[in-house]
Amino acid sequence: MAKTCCDVPADTGNNHNDLQWRRVLWFALYANAAMFAVEIVAGVAADSRALQADALDFFGDSANYAISLFVAGMALSWRSRAALVKAATMLAFGLWVIGYAIYGFFAGSQPEPQTMGVIGTLALIVNIIVAILLLRFRKGDANMRSAWVCSRNDAVGNIAVLVAALGVFGTGNAWPDLLVASIMASLAIWGSIDVFSQARKELVQL
Repeated sequence: MAKTCCDVPADTGNNHNDLQWRRVLWFALYANAAMFAVEIVAGVAADSRALQADALDFFGDSANYAISLFVAGMALSWRSRAALVKAATMLAFGLWVIGYAIYGFFAGSQPEPQTMGVIGTLALIVNIIVAILLLRFRKGDANMRSAWVCSRNDAVGNIAVLVAALGVFGTGNAWPDLLVASIMASLAIWGSIDVFSQARKELVQL
């Protein structure tokens, strides 16, 4: 994870309210909301902790993109505070998934690898498209960077879900699914620290 990307100027101009930035965010919002609905249903049907965790991540990202749109035209101080809220959301998601994975180890689960593979591939395609669209904005303020971090983490998480599907298929056990859910939680926690750090720097510089 490129931690050095946090070391950018506190403000990068008025591109935070750029029309193209808003259009990308609207697309990301709709795409993530749709994938949340698809993945939560598939995750429950397939008894996959990794898919359910990824679905909740899509839901959290939808909320984050909505926040980004709301504060896009506001002052840097408000955008930085919004980034702090999003960092807290990412942290809460990470902690919840870790707890859910631990529960799965004790309660047991029987994930269905075929469904995991199909839905995981669809989610990866969606997140790659969103990540490519957000790539040009990754060196903006903390609010912009948080949107990029979300998409980056999601794409990595989707690849991990596919690896988990292969692991479940190859071993016939649930542990690859639970392991990937834990990895996704770690990504969320790391990303929250990344965004929180830049947002704090921006607020201090004001």
